[in-house]
Amino acid sequence: MACGGGRLETMSVEHEFNPADTDNEIQRAAALYRNWGRWGEDDVHGTVNFITDEKRAEAAALIKRGRAFSLSAPFDQNGPQKGWRRRTNPTLFLMDSGTDAFNGVQGFPHGAGGADDFISMPLSCSTQWDGLGHFFDYGKTWNGKPSTMVDGIGDHNAGIENMYDKLVSRGVLLDFGRSHGTDGELPDGFAIKTQHILECIEAQGSSSKIGRGDIVLVRTGKITRSKILPGWGSFASLGDAPGFSFSTLKWMYETEIAAVASDTWGFEVRPNELDNSFQPMHQIMIPNMGLSVGEIWDLDELAEDCAADGQYDFFLSAPPLRITGAVSSPVNPIAVK
Repeated sequence: MACGGGRLETMSVEHEFNPADTDNEIQRAAALYRNWGRWGEDDVHGTVNFITDEKRAEAAALIKRGRAFSLSAPFDQNGPQKGWRRRTNPTLFLMDSGTDAFNGVQGFPHGAGGADDFISMPLSCSTQWDGLGHFFDYGKTWNGKPSTMVDGIGDHNAGIENMYDKLVSRGVLLDFGRSHGTDGELPDGFAIKTQHILECIEAQGSSSKIGRGDIVLVRTGKITRSKILPGWGSFASLGDAPGFSFSTLKWMYETEIAAVASDTWGFEVRPNELDNSFQPMHQIMIPNMGLSVGEIWDLDELAEDCAADGQYDFFLSAPPLRITGAVSSPVNPIAVK
């Protein structure tokens, strides 16, 4: 059974939309699924408010074997970025190295030596969370505040540092690559609809039922085929990918999940379903719903284990770095079963 409350999956139906009426459909969805003021005028957590201490305690009780899985892709120069919006792969620099120690130029006594390093990277270049200041809707950021509160210094409204101890809960893996794909993978452009969600849950069994405060992990198989190709193949931003359909917004809102994350670069299906739009689900989920979105999560090893033992829920610890004012953050999520 799912830990905690939340509306049952069967209460949800698809959110119907007209793909040719983009502007009206975005505004209508924003009005339907908006959580502004739900947790107060100055809220900085959004749907993560659904995670309670009791929820975390219930999630911890799911640990049986103590097996831990890292859900992070590597942070190195072989990553998925190709320069879109000046996003680059991480570059590591050694300020102090073993060569310096060998040559005796570090100044430490009695043969002592050491190494120091730093890294240069966009915060959303690999496995990461989109914070509540990452996306805007008609000049508004989370909770209806003006987007000007996110300026050149940082997010003065709901910086990701506010999530540093919040994103720990029951995680649930929905492996659509296995339930609806071929050889464990969905094709690019596959739009995961609410009906697919319900079918996947039914196929996986009771441990994948989803309720209030859960963090839902979506495996499509996109990263599986991309990470073995030079330059990650077609994984780059703006590329086609499987992902959630605009029609699932109703399900996400009604189920009262805390956050979502996927193994693609942008979570929602690409090409986008609404004509002449850019990531329209982000426009609803982040600034209006207050839903944190994780991207570029490597779910393959976890998925293999879940398929083997039939347990698709687990304790998940995935806090962002405590970077003041940031609108996104690298993360090394750890699932424990």
